[in-house]
Amino acid sequence: MNLRAVIFDFGNVLCFPPTATQLSEAAALCGLTTPEFVANFWRKRRDYDRGTEPAAYWRDFGVMSGRDFDAAMIQEMIRREIAFWSHHDTRVLGWIKDLRRAGLRTSILSNLPAPLGENLRATAGFLDHFDQVTFSYELGVIKPEPEIYHYAVRGLGVAPEEALFLDDRTEDVEGARAMGLHAEVFTTWEEFLAQHHARYALPSPST
Repeated sequence: MNLRAVIFDFGNVLCFPPTATQLSEAAALCGLTTPEFVANFWRKRRDYDRGTEPAAYWRDFGVMSGRDFDAAMIQEMIRREIAFWSHHDTRVLGWIKDLRRAGLRTSILSNLPAPLGENLRATAGFLDHFDQVTFSYELGVIKPEPEIYHYAVRGLGVAPEEALFLDDRTEDVEGARAMGLHAEVFTTWEEFLAQHHARYALPSPST
Protein backbone atom coordinates (compact mmCIF):
# COMPACT_ATOMS: atom_id res chain seq x y z
CA MET A 1 0.00 0.00 0.00
CA ASN A 2 1.45 3.33 -1.08
CA LEU A 3 -0.59 6.09 0.48
CA ARG A 4 0.10 9.61 -0.71
CA ALA A 5 -2.85 11.44 0.86
CA VAL A 6 -5.29 11.41 3.78
CA ILE A 7 -8.73 12.97 3.37
CA PHE A 8 -10.76 14.05 6.40
CA ASP A 9 -14.45 14.64 6.94
CA PHE A 10 -15.19 17.65 9.15
CA GLY A 11 -18.02 16.94 11.60
CA ASN A 12 -17.13 14.39 14.31
CA VAL A 13 -13.66 13.92 12.81
CA LEU A 14 -11.95 17.31 12.78
CA CYS A 15 -14.36 18.68 15.36
CA PHE A 16 -16.38 17.33 18.24
CA PRO A 17 -20.19 17.01 18.01
CA PRO A 18 -22.52 19.53 19.65
CA THR A 19 -22.80 19.18 23.41
CA ALA A 20 -26.00 18.13 25.13
CA THR A 21 -26.23 21.63 26.62
CA GLN A 22 -25.90 23.31 23.23
CA LEU A 23 -28.66 21.13 21.79
CA SER A 24 -31.01 21.49 24.75
CA GLU A 25 -30.64 25.29 24.80
CA ALA A 26 -31.29 25.55 21.06
CA ALA A 27 -34.28 23.24 21.40
CA ALA A 28 -35.74 25.33 24.22
CA LEU A 29 -35.35 28.47 22.11
CA CYS A 30 -37.45 26.75 19.43
CA GLY A 31 -40.01 25.48 21.90
CA LEU A 32 -39.00 21.86 21.26
CA THR A 33 -37.66 18.93 23.18
CA THR A 34 -34.08 18.00 22.35
CA PRO A 35 -35.13 14.87 20.38
CA GLU A 36 -37.63 16.96 18.38
CA PHE A 37 -34.97 19.57 17.64
CA VAL A 38 -32.42 16.99 16.51
CA ALA A 39 -34.97 15.23 14.28
CA ASN A 40 -35.97 18.49 12.57
CA PHE A 41 -32.34 19.63 12.34
CA TRP A 42 -31.40 16.59 10.23
CA ARG A 43 -34.63 16.14 8.27
CA LYS A 44 -33.68 18.40 5.34
CA ARG A 45 -29.97 18.53 6.00
CA ARG A 46 -28.95 16.86 2.75
CA ASP A 47 -30.60 19.63 0.73
CA TYR A 48 -28.97 22.23 2.98
CA ASP A 49 -25.56 20.66 2.46
CA ARG A 50 -26.22 20.66 -1.28
CA GLY A 51 -26.66 24.42 -1.27
CA THR A 52 -30.15 25.35 -0.04
CA GLU A 53 -30.10 28.95 1.17
CA PRO A 54 -29.72 29.17 4.97
CA ALA A 55 -32.82 31.33 5.38
CA ALA A 56 -34.91 28.80 3.44
CA TYR A 57 -33.57 25.90 5.50
CA TRP A 58 -34.35 27.60 8.81
CA ARG A 59 -37.77 28.80 7.64
CA ASP A 60 -38.60 25.19 6.79
CA PHE A 61 -37.24 24.15 10.17
CA GLY A 62 -39.58 26.67 11.78
CA VAL A 63 -42.58 25.32 9.85
CA MET A 64 -41.72 21.76 10.94
CA SER A 65 -41.51 23.06 14.50
CA GLY A 66 -44.81 24.95 14.34
CA ARG A 67 -43.05 28.32 14.47
CA ASP A 68 -42.66 31.29 12.12
CA PHE A 69 -38.94 32.13 12.21
CA ASP A 70 -38.30 35.81 11.55
CA ALA A 71 -34.96 37.18 10.30
CA ALA A 72 -33.59 37.64 13.82
CA MET A 73 -34.45 34.06 14.79
CA ILE A 74 -32.86 32.72 11.61
CA GLN A 75 -29.65 34.60 12.31
CA GLU A 76 -29.61 33.31 15.88
CA MET A 77 -30.04 29.73 14.72
CA ILE A 78 -27.24 30.14 12.17
CA ARG A 79 -25.01 31.50 14.93
CA ARG A 80 -25.82 28.52 17.14
CA GLU A 81 -25.32 26.09 14.29
CA ILE A 82 -21.80 27.41 13.70
CA ALA A 83 -21.10 27.14 17.42
CA PHE A 84 -22.25 23.50 17.37
CA TRP A 85 -19.28 22.58 15.17
CA SER A 86 -16.61 24.99 16.40
CA HIS A 87 -14.87 22.79 18.97
CA HIS A 88 -12.01 21.54 16.80
CA ASP A 89 -10.04 18.44 17.80
CA THR A 90 -6.53 19.82 18.14
CA ARG A 91 -5.11 16.29 18.38
CA VAL A 92 -6.25 15.47 14.85
CA LEU A 93 -5.16 18.87 13.54
CA GLY A 94 -1.74 18.38 15.12
CA TRP A 95 -1.44 14.97 13.48
CA ILE A 96 -2.25 16.51 10.11
CA LYS A 97 0.89 18.61 10.49
CA ASP A 98 2.82 15.39 11.11
CA LEU A 99 1.36 13.88 7.94
CA ARG A 100 2.41 16.85 5.85
CA ARG A 101 5.91 16.89 7.33
CA ALA A 102 6.15 13.25 6.25
CA GLY A 103 5.28 14.22 2.69
CA LEU A 104 1.62 13.17 2.57
CA ARG A 105 -0.99 15.47 1.08
CA THR A 106 -4.10 16.27 3.09
CA SER A 107 -7.64 17.27 2.24
CA ILE A 108 -10.93 18.10 3.90
CA LEU A 109 -14.02 16.62 2.21
CA SER A 110 -17.27 17.45 3.95
CA ASN A 111 -20.98 17.82 3.46
CA LEU A 112 -21.47 21.36 4.76
CA PRO A 113 -24.00 24.17 4.36
CA ALA A 114 -22.79 27.61 3.40
CA PRO A 115 -22.65 29.19 6.91
CA LEU A 116 -20.32 26.48 8.22
CA GLY A 117 -18.10 26.47 5.17
CA GLU A 118 -17.82 30.24 5.08
CA ASN A 119 -16.99 30.27 8.77
CA LEU A 120 -14.20 27.73 8.24
CA ARG A 121 -12.82 29.76 5.34
CA ALA A 122 -12.80 32.81 7.62
CA THR A 123 -11.16 31.00 10.58
CA ALA A 124 -7.54 32.07 10.60
CA GLY A 125 -5.18 29.16 10.00
CA PHE A 126 -7.75 26.37 9.91
CA LEU A 127 -7.62 25.56 6.20
CA ASP A 128 -3.83 25.95 6.20
CA HIS A 129 -3.79 22.31 7.37
CA PHE A 130 -5.03 21.12 3.98
CA ASP A 131 -3.67 20.97 0.45
CA GLN A 132 -7.17 20.71 -0.98
CA VAL A 133 -10.68 21.59 0.24
CA THR A 134 -14.00 20.14 -0.93
CA PHE A 135 -17.21 21.58 0.55
CA SER A 136 -20.49 20.16 -0.76
CA TYR A 137 -22.45 23.42 -0.86
CA GLU A 138 -19.89 24.92 -3.25
CA LEU A 139 -20.34 22.05 -5.72
CA GLY A 140 -24.02 21.19 -5.31
CA VAL A 141 -22.93 17.57 -4.76
CA ILE A 142 -22.92 15.61 -1.50
CA LYS A 143 -21.40 12.41 -0.18
CA PRO A 144 -21.83 9.60 -0.99
CA GLU A 145 -22.32 10.71 -4.61
CA PRO A 146 -19.33 9.70 -6.74
CA GLU A 147 -18.60 13.14 -8.15
CA ILE A 148 -17.56 14.61 -4.83
CA TYR A 149 -14.89 11.97 -4.26
CA HIS A 150 -13.62 12.45 -7.82
CA TYR A 151 -13.31 16.18 -7.17
CA ALA A 152 -11.30 15.70 -3.97
CA VAL A 153 -8.90 13.12 -5.40
CA ARG A 154 -8.37 15.08 -8.60
CA GLY A 155 -7.64 18.20 -6.58
CA LEU A 156 -5.03 16.34 -4.57
CA GLY A 157 -3.35 15.01 -7.69
CA VAL A 158 -3.37 11.39 -6.50
CA ALA A 159 -5.02 8.18 -7.67
CA PRO A 160 -7.99 6.96 -5.59
CA GLU A 161 -6.03 3.95 -4.32
CA GLU A 162 -3.34 6.33 -3.02
CA ALA A 163 -5.76 8.09 -0.65
CA LEU A 164 -7.26 7.20 2.74
CA PHE A 165 -10.62 8.76 3.64
CA LEU A 166 -11.81 9.11 7.26
CA ASP A 167 -15.49 9.80 7.95
CA ASP A 168 -17.90 9.13 10.80
CA ARG A 169 -20.73 7.96 8.52
CA THR A 170 -20.68 4.40 7.20
CA GLU A 171 -22.53 5.27 3.99
CA ASP A 172 -19.95 7.92 3.12
CA VAL A 173 -17.09 5.53 3.82
CA GLU A 174 -18.74 2.93 1.58
CA GLY A 175 -19.16 5.57 -1.12
CA ALA A 176 -15.45 6.31 -0.98
CA ARG A 177 -14.56 2.62 -1.17
CA ALA A 178 -16.80 2.24 -4.21
CA MET A 179 -14.68 4.89 -5.93
CA GLY A 180 -11.47 3.01 -5.16
CA LEU A 181 -10.29 4.91 -2.09
CA HIS A 182 -9.17 3.30 1.12
CA ALA A 183 -11.68 4.43 3.76
CA GLU A 184 -12.42 3.84 7.42
CA VAL A 185 -15.22 4.82 9.79
CA PHE A 186 -13.85 7.30 12.32
CA THR A 187 -15.48 6.99 15.73
CA THR A 188 -12.93 8.53 18.09
CA TRP A 189 -9.31 9.60 17.85
CA GLU A 190 -8.34 6.95 20.39
CA GLU A 191 -10.06 4.15 18.46
CA PHE A 192 -8.51 5.28 15.18
CA LEU A 193 -5.04 5.11 16.69
CA ALA A 194 -5.72 1.69 18.17
CA GLN A 195 -7.35 0.09 15.13
CA HIS A 196 -6.22 1.77 11.92
CA HIS A 197 -3.13 3.92 12.39
CA ALA A 198 -0.55 1.13 12.21
CA ARG A 199 -2.43 -0.70 9.46
CA TYR A 200 -1.74 2.14 7.05
CA ALA A 201 1.83 2.74 8.25
CA LEU A 202 1.06 6.39 8.93
CA PRO A 203 3.32 8.73 10.90
CA SER A 204 2.75 8.67 14.65
CA PRO A 205 1.36 11.78 16.31
CA SER A 206 4.19 13.96 17.63
CA THR A 207 2.06 15.21 20.55
